[in-house]
Amino acid sequence: MEDPEKKTEVVLLACGSFNPITNMHLRLFELARDYFHETGKYKVIKGIISPVGDAYKKKGLISAHHRVTMAKLATKNSDWVEVDDWESSQSEWLETLKVLRYHHQKLLSPDPTNSTQNALPLTKPGRKRKQDPHKHDPIKKKNQSPDIKSAPQVKLLCGSDMLESFRIPNLWKLEDITEIVENHGLVCISRAGNNVQKFIYESDLLWRHKNNIHLVEEWITNDISSTKIRRALRRGQSIRYLVPDVVQAYIEKNNLYSPESEDRNAGVVLAPLQKYASDSKN
Repeated sequence: MEDPEKKTEVVLLACGSFNPITNMHLRLFELARDYFHETGKYKVIKGIISPVGDAYKKKGLISAHHRVTMAKLATKNSDWVEVDDWESSQSEWLETLKVLRYHHQKLLSPDPTNSTQNALPLTKPGRKRKQDPHKHDPIKKKNQSPDIKSAPQVKLLCGSDMLESFRIPNLWKLEDITEIVENHGLVCISRAGNNVQKFIYESDLLWRHKNNIHLVEEWITNDISSTKIRRALRRGQSIRYLVPDVVQAYIEKNNLYSPESEDRNAGVVLAPLQKYASDSKN
């Protein structure tokens, strides 16, 4: 009787620069959790913030150490959103899909050593069953299906700007976008008036997987962005109430953002553009 009523468990994963983390970043998680819980079909069990590594080479990107520390300070009092520094600790830039795979694997196995591979734990029980008599073979498929269904779904949480970045040449691989929307799913927070649905309609790929793209409308307008925070700091203006107080204190103590820091990586091509542009030439 309980199986049809069982809610699908969801983990929300937000990837990005978090340069610095803002109150709006934290709001995205609250908005997405409210949306899923209001459907009555899902239960959000965790939120994960995964800051990008320094190798991403984005202009103005300060050290991952500082960005991770600020994110941890911002989520210190949250009982469900946490920070994971695996992505930021990598020496090379990682595709978002690999980060999704990593966290999916981590949920399936207590030891995610090779977690960039997609479903290793699901194949191991299959190997064991093959050693059993052939009469157990039909049970194999029956047993595997509930395992897959009961695993929490890791969904990529983003703003409409990330969704729309899918059309920027060489920023994303087509096969990565396909796997993200097909196997994981997107939760896109869009501001009232943003025509994200039109963007999905105009993409055959996104339209094909539209049921796995959850659009959450943000009715209480919040236009805070890391770019605007950094601009205010460079001009000596207050950022209070735009970022958590502990984050503001950390920025001031370490004098993190300045005209000099904003010029970091100036003239350097973004890591994915470097990689995919060179791949397309080969």
